Amino acid sequence: MSQEVIWKGVVMAESDDRAVLPPSLELLWGRREVGRRGPKPGLNVDAIVAAAVEIANAEGLDAVSMARVAKAVGFTTMSLYRYVTNKDELLQLMWNASADGVMEFELEGETWRSRLLSWAMAQREAIARNIWIVQMPMATPPLAPNSLRWMEVGLEALGDTELGDGEKMRVLGLISSHALIDARMAYDAQQAKGAGAVPIDYTAILREVAEEERFPHLHRVAWSGEADDPEPGDDPFAEYRFDLEVMLDGIEALVERSRS
Repeated sequence: MSQEVIWKGVVMAESDDRAVLPPSLELLWGRREVGRRGPKPGLNVDAIVAAAVEIANAEGLDAVSMARVAKAVGFTTMSLYRYVTNKDELLQLMWNASADGVMEFELEGETWRSRLLSWAMAQREAIARNIWIVQMPMATPPLAPNSLRWMEVGLEALGDTELGDGEKMRVLGLISSHALIDARMAYDAQQAKGAGAVPIDYTAILREVAEEERFPHLHRVAWSGEADDPEPGDDPFAEYRFDLEVMLDGIEALVERSRS
């Protein structure tokens, strides 16, 4: 029997270097069959995941439990374990489901920059539709089918650049990480507002405490008016677009260096 080692969260067999997929990935990639014994037909993995996602979107990820999902689909909690081993596995299935539609997604634009922008915006919008994603633990990079397809599309966006494969993956990781950070900040702000917290006027406080002698740069910023909160517009992702353009400027410089 070959020995097994852990490599980046995936079990590897030392004798042939083939990965032994974790149970959740076995299920997602169709390498694990559901047992034949159990509840009557009518329950399946898709129904379980759909119910879990609906609960998470309505009440947050903490509201999702095996018992709660079982009640939503009209079966006993024990019935769910025939299809889903535990809550951690359910979370992985939910993550994969949050990217439904990625198989049909098409990049927009004629340049790598415009295509990558469309990829990044689609990702941010998908998180907004499933805001519970920001509460998900991120111990390892997503390896579900939809997640890998999403990365495949991102690599396609960078296909005509001369970046190395490692650089391309780092670029996609950078954008994905920022999408999650931006969504988390928006989520936390919304939660605080819903809890009745008084919004903090950052610039007003700066004007009060940033004395010109101690903080000359911050003092100038505070009184210039340029740091005031912008008027709300029709685009809820306006600030995210600004961030993306700055990141894309840096990526463009990286692309230019790779050419030379």
